Amino acid sequence: MRAVLTWRDKAEHCINDIAFKPDGTQLILAAGSRLLVYDTSDGTLLQPLKGHKDTVYCVAYAKDGLWSPEQKSVSKHKSSSKIICCSWTNDGQYLALGMFNGIISIRNKNGEEKVKIERPGGSLSPIWSICWNPSREERNDILAVADWGQKVSFYQLSGKQIGKDRALNFDPCCISYFTKGEYILLGGSDKQVSLFTKDGVRLGTVGEQNSWVWTCQAKPDSNYVVVGCQDGTISFYQLIFSTVHGLYKDRYAYRDSMTDVIVQHLITEQKVRIKCKELVKKIAIYRNRLAIQLPEKILIYELYSEDLSDMHYRVKEKIIKKFECNLLVVCANHIILCQEKRLQCLSFSGVKEREWQMESLIRYIKVIGGPPGREGLLVGLKNGQILKIFVDNLFAIVLLKQATAVRCLDMSASRKKLAVVDENDTCLVYDIDTKELLFQEPNANSVAWNTQCEDMLCFSGGGYLNIKASTFPVHRQKLQGFVVGYNGSKIFCLHVFSISAVEVPQSAPMYQYLDRKLFKEAYQIACLGVTDTDWRELAMEALEGLDFETAKKAFIRVQDLRYLELISSIEDFLGSGDPKETKMLITKQADWARNIKEPKAAVEMYISAGEHVKAIEICGDHGWVDMLIDIARKLDKAEREPLLLCATYLKKLDSPGYAAETYLKMGDLKSLVQLHVETQRWDEAFALGEKHPEFKDDIYMPYAQWLAENDRFEEAQKAFHKAGRQREAVQVLEQLTNNAVAESRFNDAAYYYWMLSMQCLDIAQDPAQKDTMLGKFYHFQRLAELYHGYHAIHRHTEDPFSVHRPETLFNISRFLLHSLPKDTPSGISKVKILFTLAKQSKALGAYRLARHAYDKLRGLYIPARFQKSIELGTLTIRAKPFHDSEELVPLCYRCSTNNPLLNNLGNVCINCRQPFIFSASSYDVLHLVEFYLEEGITDEEAISLIDLEVLRPKRDDRQLEIANNSSQILRLVETKDSIGDEDPFTAKLSFEQGGSEFVPVVVSRLVLRSMSRRDVLIKRWPPPLRWQYFRSLLPDASITMCPSCFQMFHSEDYELLVLQHGCCPYCRRCKDDPGP
Repeated sequence: MRAVLTWRDKAEHCINDIAFKPDGTQLILAAGSRLLVYDTSDGTLLQPLKGHKDTVYCVAYAKDGLWSPEQKSVSKHKSSSKIICCSWTNDGQYLALGMFNGIISIRNKNGEEKVKIERPGGSLSPIWSICWNPSREERNDILAVADWGQKVSFYQLSGKQIGKDRALNFDPCCISYFTKGEYILLGGSDKQVSLFTKDGVRLGTVGEQNSWVWTCQAKPDSNYVVVGCQDGTISFYQLIFSTVHGLYKDRYAYRDSMTDVIVQHLITEQKVRIKCKELVKKIAIYRNRLAIQLPEKILIYELYSEDLSDMHYRVKEKIIKKFECNLLVVCANHIILCQEKRLQCLSFSGVKEREWQMESLIRYIKVIGGPPGREGLLVGLKNGQILKIFVDNLFAIVLLKQATAVRCLDMSASRKKLAVVDENDTCLVYDIDTKELLFQEPNANSVAWNTQCEDMLCFSGGGYLNIKASTFPVHRQKLQGFVVGYNGSKIFCLHVFSISAVEVPQSAPMYQYLDRKLFKEAYQIACLGVTDTDWRELAMEALEGLDFETAKKAFIRVQDLRYLELISSIEDFLGSGDPKETKMLITKQADWARNIKEPKAAVEMYISAGEHVKAIEICGDHGWVDMLIDIARKLDKAEREPLLLCATYLKKLDSPGYAAETYLKMGDLKSLVQLHVETQRWDEAFALGEKHPEFKDDIYMPYAQWLAENDRFEEAQKAFHKAGRQREAVQVLEQLTNNAVAESRFNDAAYYYWMLSMQCLDIAQDPAQKDTMLGKFYHFQRLAELYHGYHAIHRHTEDPFSVHRPETLFNISRFLLHSLPKDTPSGISKVKILFTLAKQSKALGAYRLARHAYDKLRGLYIPARFQKSIELGTLTIRAKPFHDSEELVPLCYRCSTNNPLLNNLGNVCINCRQPFIFSASSYDVLHLVEFYLEEGITDEEAISLIDLEVLRPKRDDRQLEIANNSSQILRLVETKDSIGDEDPFTAKLSFEQGGSEFVPVVVSRLVLRSMSRRDVLIKRWPPPLRWQYFRSLLPDASITMCPSCFQMFHSEDYELLVLQHGCCPYCRRCKDDPGP
């Protein structure tokens, strides 16, 4: 047991009492007249609580209230003496009171005294602290009592004392149970907190203090302890209990309850408990010996008999002496003590016989057997040295020296190989005689050789068990814990504080030997433990390899008399004849079995004779999928005919996974692709297409057709595009677009037109189609913008409730009216646009524009459902003023000209002809101006110049304060450095007033350097288009551009729309998808 100080603090007054919050997150303590609340995780003082005028002696957290709701007041009862402490039983039915006169009174909930216990010391032994054991496993309620007669004692609820009083040699001030009643915490005048067993045996010190300990408590459901002292010190400790144990073959000894030793037989699961009644410090076990180190002595036990299953131990010797050691090892006649770099060999009488001094710290020690009194020890050092020591020899033998420190060691059964786990978690295996490194494996924390097989070992690490046979690849399976032993097919694993025997079939290493036709070695492995199926497989493989001896042994295991008779007849017939005649005989035997309708026996015989095609035909005709895949896995990849036949049958028998495995073994990728396509296993087909692009056409064309047949047209279009079938991809998109328009799904139509435009741009990279495709690109982009805006107009006129604000509908109507070509696109109604414009203009105060819209509507055919509303609007608008609200007038951010709401030039400024940039959600005019690069400036150079961001001179406005008797005047004085501070880009915005031609803004390198990267938005179009550059003239108003469709939005609008839809409202790009 080890105590680690987690945190410490000091209060101004004595700590009288401590209580934990039930969940353990907070700690409240009484210090003087104040209550202090701490965070238990780091010792932070959360808050001091005031309210008491005098000293607070007791604190507690309420769990279920102060008293019963049925009681109107708290009942009071007199006692014969001053009450110092009290404690409720677990069920809350009885209350124990400790009194100053040495009496313990146990009362029920009504206050009636049921039991009275008088301590021998009387008034000279005040009962200073009591506590009921919280364990629910105890049959009786047990009360622990600490009195100032310097004793601790235990009583049942009936008042009967359990055991004898335990002397303390100090005045106890506090007693409490630790964890779930397994241990006791005691503190007092000895200025420390000690840990005791629940029976009162002292185990060790939790923490030494500078003054009396008045209170100590354990944190609920944890291994933390808090201590409060007379001088105001609060200390928070973590108790760490180390595992004390020992293992020898199938016997495992470990410490329990700190004072007991349990010996467990891992095979029979028998257990025996040895009660030591003192703290168990070390345990060692070897053959029939068991050594237990206690604080002041070492006990050596032996078995009563030589019976391997005997579990009865008796004391053989006692060494009454205190020893300090890191490791303890026991042999037949000696004990070995390890302390840092020194090993000491002692006889059972305690006499030191030998001592070895090492060059470095000893990290690992193990007894590897030998005659009694001459056992060998395997020792690993921190400097990488590995030694063998015999207990009767003063000289150590260096086996080998490696560069890294040793963590774990084991030696093979024949003492020829050594396995080492080093500090880098690497398992290294050496030949002891030649010192050669045979192999190494990573991710190991412990290693063990199989005691029954020379060439098998296992090691654990990273949550896996690894079994290695000879030089074959490692077989891995999941396992939690550390491997500590390997006996036959059983692996002993230590997990947390318990060890278990795991039965591991040895099938994997057996098959590794079979693959190399090493039948005798495979038989040895099978003897360790494999299934009947594995035995039969071994027998058939040995028979096929003409190893009749091994085959007979294996068939005897599965009791197959028919095959034993066959082998016997073969041996009689051939003696030591030619193997070809053996195969011929087996083939004839298989034909005979087939004729007498024993197909399974015939298959096995045909395989033994190497007639794989006949065996496959029988399996395929009978639908034996398992046998087919077994045959396919055993065949060499060069045997294409039988493998192809296997794959064909597996495909017919609806086992595409096995057929795919067979094709993969053959390396026939084209057939594998066809299989995936025929069985519609598209994920596997796509994965194969990624690795082998030459098969993409064979995958995506059928996939696209399958999608189209299942009405998944959008996915089909993407598949056609991936397959390079642009014509089919465009056709699908055009059909989707036409359907969306016909069904009035204008948002879908806008999306499809945008996809069409991007595909046209992709095709335009071909120089032969560049001009045609670019024309289509711009046409489809315009249609996408129109349908995207018209979707809101259509919803407004058709749905009873509108989801758009009036200002948005007003802006969209104006945008569409200015953008519509002479031939109105299919599905777009000019009546709905003008009706919406008129309605929203009137609502927002644009009465002149509303008049114009109603006048235009008079010249159009109006559906009957709009007729009444339009006629009423035409009449009511005449009562309104003949002007528009100035708040609605759009502003050109280039020339600062107010533009009319109805613009004959379209969506451009009437003064400078600069095209307006609209938000794709609210359709406001954005504060952006497009600019172009001077000749000779590439896009890459422009980006690098903008990213430079040269420092601009700051405006130096200074305050001048003038004061007189009656007033104070504050003036802002502009210094000369700030005069003439003009943005070079702003100077470029100048133009001739009223010019009929649009003059674009062309910037030089100097202007680019002056720009800030956050003020510039760039549409990075793929070739053959050039990039487009936009400068924000109001940097504080944030604008967001979608990286996929390059549409602009006010940042707040864009974030809201993405949260609502999970994607861009225009191109439907998911927020987590990367841009193009």
